[in-house]
Amino acid sequence: MIQGLLNFLDASPVNFLAVRNIATALDEAGYRRIDPQQPLGKVKAGDKLYVTKNDSSIYAFQIGKKPLSEAGFRMICAHCDSPTFRIKPHAEMLCEGGIVKLNIEKYGGPIMSTWFDRPLTLAGRVIVRGEDEFHPQTLLMHVKRPLLQISNLAIHFNRQVNDGVRLSCQKDMLPILGAISSQLEMGNLLMNIICEEVSKETPITQNDILDFDLYLADATPACTFGAHNEFFSSGRLDDLSMCYAGLMALLASTDKETTKVLAIFDNEETGSQTKQGAGSPFLATMLKRIAISQGGTEESFYQAVERAFMVSADNAHAWHPNYSEKYDPTNHPVLGGGPVIKFNAAQKYASDAISAAVFSEVCKKAGVPCQRFVNHSDVAGGSTLGNILASSIPLRGVDMGNAILAMHSCRETGSVADHLYCVKAFIQFYG
Repeated sequence: MIQGLLNFLDASPVNFLAVRNIATALDEAGYRRIDPQQPLGKVKAGDKLYVTKNDSSIYAFQIGKKPLSEAGFRMICAHCDSPTFRIKPHAEMLCEGGIVKLNIEKYGGPIMSTWFDRPLTLAGRVIVRGEDEFHPQTLLMHVKRPLLQISNLAIHFNRQVNDGVRLSCQKDMLPILGAISSQLEMGNLLMNIICEEVSKETPITQNDILDFDLYLADATPACTFGAHNEFFSSGRLDDLSMCYAGLMALLASTDKETTKVLAIFDNEETGSQTKQGAGSPFLATMLKRIAISQGGTEESFYQAVERAFMVSADNAHAWHPNYSEKYDPTNHPVLGGGPVIKFNAAQKYASDAISAAVFSEVCKKAGVPCQRFVNHSDVAGGSTLGNILASSIPLRGVDMGNAILAMHSCRETGSVADHLYCVKAFIQFYG
């Protein structure tokens, strides 16, 4: 099972590709893609549906025998975006010697120093002309080779580098794309690469390209490590590891009574306030449409919400052996210790005593250990999906995740055992 996760991570360098890969798995499992522009029609027990938004979020529904109004639904939600760097328009910057670097901007909150001196690649979507100006075509792109690098300044020019250096995203983080070999490449190096890559599946020319959403990604494959291969290292564990665990649980679940939902949002790293983020009413609208299509009314949807339970799955901070002073003395989860329930007195997380009790009992029934995380009282924490989603759908729910090291690094570290534990707990949750 861990190899499946590693393969998914390697094939999903950006949100758009993660959503495509999840959709492909759902297609193969008999799920039917629905078009939100069209009437939903009659939804009946046993139906398996999914819908996407912006090519970067995806929502799957396995309809139970009992209507939503009677049984509610069980939902696992996660996010498919990760901190990285976005390629700006007019990105090429020609330097001495014909070297071309790319102009970028920060997406989310990456640990910038971890992106230096490693092979990087480009991935995202390319927008080309369609049938008319309101219906352009979207093509996905993933350069499957090392393509770029952000090079450090030599220590000889920066003697204080090991004392900590304040990095400028606009100056220090610009990646080298290559060196032009002819006048024809000047100003066209990036576009030539885009055309070459996209044309492998859909032949296009530069004149066909209207715009793009392209991001940097680590080109080094995900891998296991440790004396017993007990750990794994990859970019984007936050939060693709939770996306994959939720997907595996949904596909393995057997309960026929209760409707199951897997919601994979975008833009959590930038606040979730987009049409494809957890702050959007899109998911609530789809659930309401399903409730009505089962012969119910808007009242049926509100009843379903009150009977529902949400697991907001976003990774937690594992105890770091070199920095124990940063952690709460009695609530610091360890790698390999099982799924982590996250608490915060300032309500940054959705967990409360009741929802934590529910999820801990789910773990117990699954034969899985369970941990708690609370921030050190003098260290500010982050936030996640649970409360943001609850602002549009007031769900009872818990915030949890697997413990990882180096969150928001170019490469993060997780535990093989924790991944297996999490899938078992999610299967038990879905039933």
